[in-house]
Amino acid sequence: MNIGWIGLGTMGVPMATQLLKAGYQLTVYNRSEGKASALEASGATVSASPQSLIEKTDVVIVMVTDDQAIRAVFDGENGLLNASASGKTIINMSTVSPAISKEMSDKCKAIGSEYLDAPVSGSVKQAETSQLAIMVGGDQTVFDRVKPILEAMGKMAILVGAVGAGNYAKLAINSLLALYTQGLAETILFANQNGVRTEDLLNLINNAAISNVFTKIKGDAILNDNFQPAFTLKNIVKDLRLAKDDGLESPLAKTALASFEEAEERYGNEDLIAIIKALK
Repeated sequence: MNIGWIGLGTMGVPMATQLLKAGYQLTVYNRSEGKASALEASGATVSASPQSLIEKTDVVIVMVTDDQAIRAVFDGENGLLNASASGKTIINMSTVSPAISKEMSDKCKAIGSEYLDAPVSGSVKQAETSQLAIMVGGDQTVFDRVKPILEAMGKMAILVGAVGAGNYAKLAINSLLALYTQGLAETILFANQNGVRTEDLLNLINNAAISNVFTKIKGDAILNDNFQPAFTLKNIVKDLRLAKDDGLESPLAKTALASFEEAEERYGNEDLIAIIKALK
């Protein structure tokens, strides 16, 4: 099976690399050509456009930033839907709106192809070690056919409903991620204000009932003053806005969105835990 991959950003490169390691033939496209060189050196073929990519592949995976990028990939000049794409399966692993997944699914069906939305939970480390959790929306038969591909990139792949359901699940998870990140930052700052050192507090949390991997990773980032992005603050703003557009109006969600939006201009390109700097 020849797989096409579109989008070689922070997550795209390690995820696509796992498919090469699993023995799949891989054709890649990225708007910035330089990002494809490492994968090309590992055996991937580089395509000049989404259109030329889909013409020579069976399954196309898309991993881009937002709805606007999805429209460019699908509907733009030399896009996926401007090709002879009948009989293909397109898996959109981007974190985008459920509405655009439903729209693109309808467009794929109109030309005789299949569509799944399959966003992931996890960051760069999990992508590098095939430990992502993958949530999928779409048809059961299509999911069963491509599940081995998904499992090459993650520790689990679950069909959670019809088209768009994967996107809803991802927005729910990322909303919790925002709430937890904000809560961790506020907790550390409150402790600091009352004479408790960050390292001591984190040691206690990491040995308490509320310990988790996220606190360990982000706690180390705070202690080392390392805000290089595994997941940018501006992307959590994007996801909270998408969740709001689909009805998330709870008190905590409103507060988190306002807080991250306020921090976005200064810290948007840093990791989302940079919210701690904005709250000081």
